[in-house]
Amino acid sequence: MASKTSDIHLKVQLDKENVPTKIHWSAGDGPNGAKEAEAKAFLLSIFDKDNKDTLKIDLWTKEMQVNEMDRFFFQTLRALSDTYFKATQNKQLAVDMQRFVQYFGEQTEILKK
Repeated sequence: MASKTSDIHLKVQLDKENVPTKIHWSAGDGPNGAKEAEAKAFLLSIFDKDNKDTLKIDLWTKEMQVNEMDRFFFQTLRALSDTYFKATQNKQLAVDMQRFVQYFGEQTEILKK
């Protein structure tokens, strides 16, 4: 039995065309405590236990600039390769993923070549 639960809240404001205009989030264990914070984008992936399939929600606001999206993806890909290694201990594939992250960073000019 779990000794603790933690809720994560997402609030998305949409325009008439259902395009996100504002994204707010909060989490009791988050860096701001339960205080709501604004975001420009979020990616949510959930692995369904029964269907063994990934469900995902990818949203970003109208204000999200391409260079911000590049940085967001660079940081996300880097974190995913670290998470993959922690979860599987598959060093070779994690290193291969990091190589792509390096390439991505250089191509988007987040990193210097």
